[in-house]
Amino acid sequence: MTQPYIKRILNAQVYDVARETPLERAPLLSARIDNQAFLKREDLQPIFSFKCRGAYNKMVHLDEAARSDGVVAASAGNHAQGVALAASKLGIKAKIVMPVTTPAIKVDAVRALGARVVLYGDSFDEAALRARTLVEEEGLTFIHPFDDPDVIAGQATVAVELVRQAHQPLDYVFVCCGGGGLLAGMATYLRYVWPNTRIIGVEPEDAACVKAALEQGKRVTLKEVGLFADGCAVAQTGKETLKLIRQSVDDVITVSTDEICAAVKDIFEDSRAIAEPAGALAVAGMKKYAAEHKVSGATMAATVSGANTNFDRLRYISERTEIGERREVVLSVTIPERPGAFKAFCNAIGRRNVTEFNYRYETAAEAKVFVGLTVMPGDGSLDTLQAALRDQGYGVLDLTDNETAKLHLRHMVGGRLSEDIEDEMVFRVEFPERPGSLLHFLNALGKDYSISLFHYRNHGAAYGRILVGMQVPQGKRTALRKALGELGYRFWEETDNPAYLEYLGRPRL
Repeated sequence: MTQPYIKRILNAQVYDVARETPLERAPLLSARIDNQAFLKREDLQPIFSFKCRGAYNKMVHLDEAARSDGVVAASAGNHAQGVALAASKLGIKAKIVMPVTTPAIKVDAVRALGARVVLYGDSFDEAALRARTLVEEEGLTFIHPFDDPDVIAGQATVAVELVRQAHQPLDYVFVCCGGGGLLAGMATYLRYVWPNTRIIGVEPEDAACVKAALEQGKRVTLKEVGLFADGCAVAQTGKETLKLIRQSVDDVITVSTDEICAAVKDIFEDSRAIAEPAGALAVAGMKKYAAEHKVSGATMAATVSGANTNFDRLRYISERTEIGERREVVLSVTIPERPGAFKAFCNAIGRRNVTEFNYRYETAAEAKVFVGLTVMPGDGSLDTLQAALRDQGYGVLDLTDNETAKLHLRHMVGGRLSEDIEDEMVFRVEFPERPGSLLHFLNALGKDYSISLFHYRNHGAAYGRILVGMQVPQGKRTALRKALGELGYRFWEETDNPAYLEYLGRPRL
């Protein structure tokens, strides 16, 4: 299969709409990970994403009848812009089905390129089903975002440029992965010309459809996908992409939301460019792989695949960056409630940089301090600090990896459960950020439960988040869990979460 694909890749037509993007050394990132790190800057394309390559290469090969009838595509945004740009260049009518959760910047960009936008569903897969019905109803040609040989070949031109620009084979190449089109195309070409280079695909932890397929030996459909890295929010990889990935990719790894946020910052510090979450995936994977496998002195490249993100989302990214870098820790510390105790605790912390400090009187015996501190990753300072605090008699609870603490409690510290509230249950709920979602949630709860705690938080992300407490008698708890399950939103019961118990639950005697 390799030889026909190499010919297809070398004959791909992309430069009527795409430009050759630079391969740039990232000096700060290189020093941080002790390897020579390079960034393949696909965020510098006219649509700020590599997707214009595959879309144009597919559409330029359409016959006259297909061009006359028009095309349809489903996309979370970047493929949509690629199809819209190619359609504009070729004079083809285009209709784009986009999930309702797609960032507004991408929707507006598609419309500005002249395509008609249809907002449908909460994920790429739901939008794709709607696009398929338009193929049948209107006779349009479907332009697949990844599972098509011409699309794959177009995306592979990124690797053709990388090989020419690097001058010699690199030790590692990290490629972001959603449905797998870019990874499949680049890996096929790189394996052919650089047989000894290790090629690593990188997926979000909550949308790892390729990793799941490789582990189970067949394509699988994820029950749900996270939408933070919306450009990679795909529940099932393609048949063709998976076949090529199996042949040429050495490994597929996953990264967390916090690690993605940290990678956005890394890219900014070296290039002053702001990558979208999916665009920073490969850099996050490169950092994680180098650390976990103790790789040093190697040459590495990572794709920066896109820069289409809502400006409001930067608040969330900035907040999670330091934790993603393991440069910030969040601790809950119990201190005695007596004169001078607060000052003594500050002395115990020493000269460490404090990123957040929340204090509230709790009882006559003790108080809780919610504190964020800057640490150096990997130097053992967190363990040293916690041990020192415990040696001085403080109770310490590490909340650095506690989602409820990071998303909600750091903004709510101080409110204890009232003595007259009985049978409180607490849930953390995520729902697609779309008009009416919050009201839909409240309506689903009905009138049987009295809400005792409610916190809603959104930072321009694809998901809205709620922390809700309700008075639920024992006999109605099963019915409540069933109602939440039928609602279709992701939820976690947090009634026994130690962060909740420390700050919002009833004081323990």
